[in-house]
Amino acid sequence: MRRLVYLSSARQDFRDILRYITVESGNRGVGRAFVDKLSGTLGRARPELRPDIRGFPFRGYVIFFRCDAETFEVVNVLERHRDMDGYFEDAGPTN
Repeated sequence: MRRLVYLSSARQDFRDILRYITVESGNRGVGRAFVDKLSGTLGRARPELRPDIRGFPFRGYVIFFRCDAETFEVVNVLERHRDMDGYFEDAGPTN
């Protein structure tokens, strides 16, 4: 069984999204439901960004993750309008 790991960058992204959705909707339950659904997704390979990363769009966001035989690691959760190539180029290695 794989172990799910959220990097600190992804945990911060989820907190930011929760805060934003909660403020916009006026309801923390709406924000929590959105983040819970967002975090439970799968995706496609994104070798143009990094050889080991996958991404999955969800509403206005893209979840980036990598996985191996033991770990499913959420790397970032970014708004889909961002320059993904530039973000990963500027971010350097993810760890």
